[in-house]
Amino acid sequence: MILVADSGSSKTDWMAYNPNHSIKFSTQGINPYFVNAQDVVKILSKNKDISAYANMMKEVYFFGAGCSSPDKHEIISNGLSTFFPKAFISVDHDLIGSAYATCGDKKGLTCILGTGSNISYYDGTNVHTGKHGLGYVLGDEGSGTYFGRKVLVSYLYKTMPEELSKAFAKAFVNVDKESVIANIYQKPFPNSYLAAFSRFMADHKEHPFIQRILKDGFQEFIDTNVKDYKAYKSLECNFVGSIAFYYQDELRAVFAENNIKVGKILQKPIEGIFEYILKKEGITA
Repeated sequence: MILVADSGSSKTDWMAYNPNHSIKFSTQGINPYFVNAQDVVKILSKNKDISAYANMMKEVYFFGAGCSSPDKHEIISNGLSTFFPKAFISVDHDLIGSAYATCGDKKGLTCILGTGSNISYYDGTNVHTGKHGLGYVLGDEGSGTYFGRKVLVSYLYKTMPEELSKAFAKAFVNVDKESVIANIYQKPFPNSYLAAFSRFMADHKEHPFIQRILKDGFQEFIDTNVKDYKAYKSLECNFVGSIAFYYQDELRAVFAENNIKVGKILQKPIEGIFEYILKKEGITA
């Protein structure tokens, strides 16, 4: 059996293949900046679908956020090797998986706009990672964490319009300075905590205040990330992630204002990655 995973900080999507059928399931996000090898095993052990096939897996391809350096590769690889003792393990950055899903064999820019954000150039064969992807403290422009922080701060500073502030208070009970600081500085997964507040925008995205936050966020992503590539106007920008997917009208409008071509926008790249891996293996699903 072959297992493929696409992991962000909030959620991991899995697809397994054997000659009879394909299997889909999900777990919490597996990011080596927030979990260790033992955590990886614990997360996988909680899922009965994966556990049932653990000893049958021959190849595991994991594409994940935070997996851009050898030491982070090792954390994930060690956890996967323990859980799938008979499998060949491959761990790569989520940008590589995104490129496979959106670009295939064509060159272009591949962008992630989910809990976090990132960008890279794909030449049709290899992903060329740059200086971006600085994480939720220093970067993540245009991401769920970025927008969640903007919405939350405007609520706490009372700069959010009154009607939105009332709606926010109903949607998120007991959100105050003390609880926010505790969740960000003292509890695990602060990036996912912040990103959760971005969901508030979905029910109010027609409001001018939310429209301005979205436009500014996507423009900042362009200015900081896209325009760093000299040939950006001649390349298609492809996207994966919930933020790009659910706010694609706003995203397309901002990119059009900057004369930048938008290609594919996928909420989840797992199926595209899965098809690419099977094709690479010479398998017809």
